[in-house]
Amino acid sequence: MLSVMLLLLVYVAMTPEVDDTVTNVKLGVIASIGAFCVFGMLQFRDSLLLRPHPALWRVVLSFGVVYQLFLVFLLFQNKHDARLLFKYIDPALGVPLPEKSYGDACELTYDNIVDQTLDVFVLAHAVGWFCKALILRDYTFCWILSVMFEVMEYSLSHQLNNFDECWWDHWILDVLVCNWLGIYLGVKTCEYFEMKQYSWQGLAEIPTLKGKMKRTMQQFTPKSWTKFEWDSTKSFKSYATVIFILTMFLICELNAFYLKTLLWLPPAHPINIARIFSYFMFGIPGVREAYQYLHDPQCKRFGPQAWLLIGCIATEVLIVAKFGRDEFPNPAPANVLYFWAGFLTLLTVYPIYQFWLLPKLQERRIRKKLE
Repeated sequence: MLSVMLLLLVYVAMTPEVDDTVTNVKLGVIASIGAFCVFGMLQFRDSLLLRPHPALWRVVLSFGVVYQLFLVFLLFQNKHDARLLFKYIDPALGVPLPEKSYGDACELTYDNIVDQTLDVFVLAHAVGWFCKALILRDYTFCWILSVMFEVMEYSLSHQLNNFDECWWDHWILDVLVCNWLGIYLGVKTCEYFEMKQYSWQGLAEIPTLKGKMKRTMQQFTPKSWTKFEWDSTKSFKSYATVIFILTMFLICELNAFYLKTLLWLPPAHPINIARIFSYFMFGIPGVREAYQYLHDPQCKRFGPQAWLLIGCIATEVLIVAKFGRDEFPNPAPANVLYFWAGFLTLLTVYPIYQFWLLPKLQERRIRKKLE
């Protein structure tokens, strides 16, 4: 691999120079990222995932490092320069986005329903929740996230216009149709991998061409499957873990909307699509490593993919906080503040009762019975 990489660089060095500065800079950046990913593919340590090949997940980790470095660089820029930076990537960027609200026509008419249903983001919802189900491997988790994201849209609609949707768009089209379909298919896929009998043979051991082709396709499926059992009510550690992971997922989703608004990136732009796909690839090994660390007593070290995933999400939050100053002047409605005050109080009171008061009460009852 080192020889191949150096030969490619020799070819670049020997080819005639291009006078287009923008092209040279873009190609140089892409080549630098590629060289770093090649190094990471060969030198980084393996993830817990082995299929289709450990090298793929080492490349994912390498690209995650590149993305984190880019986020840190972006954090040190001001908002104006950050928007101009994306204009160098695509000259069409760097202009304010047109405001769009989905809550202007909420009558249940045929035209309104068709207009909302035929939106390209309807399919994106279903595909997105299919991917989340593959990452979390838990039906209840996904449903909680699905409902909570709609609650977040209600809570933040005073800041982002595209969170202002019709009630039936929130709860029927999103939650009960698109999200449910994606979650259902994703969970069924997880159940298939969980029940599947895994028997791996080398290609040389398979006599027929059909068998060899089938084995080649199986290389892109898991070598084995671990069912996630989060046990959120078993201990305070499990409860806190579940709350933390769900919060990270919600923040990651919200970051997508705030970043595209603040950096003037159209929703369907390839940069946004690449970010979403990257987080899907980061999330598969990241959540798997987090689960291993939190549930396996033999695992003494937080995995690099999980570490980097949290770092990227947190750095995006800092970028949103910095660039969002004076961008959202509308105060939160009183009912939103009351709801979150009550909800956070409930999240705090429940573990106190479940993991501290209840065990003491049960211990007292046992003592009384013994007396």
